[in-house]
Amino acid sequence: MLAEEQTEVENSLGGNSDEILFDEKKVEQLKELAKQPDIYDRLTRSLAPNIWELDDVKKGLLCQLFGGNALKLPSGARFRGDINILLVGDPGTSKSQLLQYIHKLAPRGIYTSGRGSSAVGLTAYVAKDPETGETVLESGALVLSDRGICCIDEFDKMSDSARSMLHEVMEQQTVSIAKAGIIASLNARTSVLACANPSGSRYNPRLSVIDNIHLPPTLLSRFDLIYLILDKADEQTDRRLAKHIVALHFENPETVQQDVLDLATLTAYVGFARKHIHPQLSDEAAEELTRGYVELRRRGNFPGSSKKVITATPRQIESLIRLSEALARIRFSESVEKHDVMEAFRLLEVAMQQSATDHSTGTIDMDLINTGISASERMRRENLVSSARNLIMEKMQLGGPSMRLLELLEELKKQSSGSEIHVNDLRNAIATLASEGFVAVHGDGVKRV
Repeated sequence: MLAEEQTEVENSLGGNSDEILFDEKKVEQLKELAKQPDIYDRLTRSLAPNIWELDDVKKGLLCQLFGGNALKLPSGARFRGDINILLVGDPGTSKSQLLQYIHKLAPRGIYTSGRGSSAVGLTAYVAKDPETGETVLESGALVLSDRGICCIDEFDKMSDSARSMLHEVMEQQTVSIAKAGIIASLNARTSVLACANPSGSRYNPRLSVIDNIHLPPTLLSRFDLIYLILDKADEQTDRRLAKHIVALHFENPETVQQDVLDLATLTAYVGFARKHIHPQLSDEAAEELTRGYVELRRRGNFPGSSKKVITATPRQIESLIRLSEALARIRFSESVEKHDVMEAFRLLEVAMQQSATDHSTGTIDMDLINTGISASERMRRENLVSSARNLIMEKMQLGGPSMRLLELLEELKKQSSGSEIHVNDLRNAIATLASEGFVAVHGDGVKRV
């Protein structure tokens, strides 16, 4: 447990122990590769070349493989350098294929399925040593994938107890345990790559991400990038996809994609970058990060409204720093340039545009991921409660006769001709008023008290 330095001395590339001793010739080769101007696109093409397109998702996964710098301040505070990614999408959109590929490529990659993982299997469990009879601590998947990537498939089918263990791992990067008299805190500096199906098996675009994936918002906000991979019917793309899949079966796959790095070179490239390249932010990049973050926050100001929508949180700026460092690492550069930051913003935009867009207003709203309800929806509910209160004060006497819910609905619709009001929304508003002691509800009747 105390041998933190030991894990650093050990190979950081899992099973590929021979790769760790890079000879000079190999290093020269890798540096030549890194000097190519299109290295970022080449690496993207080399990542799972048999999977068709999904370029932005692959770029996000590439950043996860390289990772950012873990920062430890003199005060003892730690900032993680690992990037967590969640893939959500319809069945048959090659999510598990991508996971399997990253698992093969990643340093210390561990692959586990949500249905078959328990909380102790992910973290650590106490067992009796058969020879000495003492209780010993056995580490689970997240502790074993320290300094690597833990791939979790079927994330939505995990038990709640197993999922609750991830909160600490994904932000603090430790696993704390108090079992059978053993009290310990184990390192779990691992990136989590999870993939989940929507709750109805197919994604419903009319519902928010939270309603589609029944995951707690506290966990969702810890993912740096959330990608939606949707299966849209379109004849041209369907034909190109079908041609690509058929070509994989009857042609030699190598002839389909030119200019692709093989698996061994890619693994060596990632291993060398993670071990030897530690990029720092340049002044230009730091300036661009600050400016971009303020710009992101400013998008939440609606003209003519006093309410502000939270379009970015401090977690986003940390994600941007990690992504920028990973992009600099891809080029074997020791400093983060302005264009790295701009690409990091683009990657975050692509992921947020899909997952955190409030459909009623069309803007990005981080409240959707952080709390599960968009700010516009919350404002709408508050407005409905206040208009229902005003209507009841106007139409009903204290202790007078009750009024039916549908009559109230009709009156409200007359007053607010522009907006659509549903019975369920009104029920929720009346329930709020009842909890304040303003009205009493008896079956379908509402009485002012």
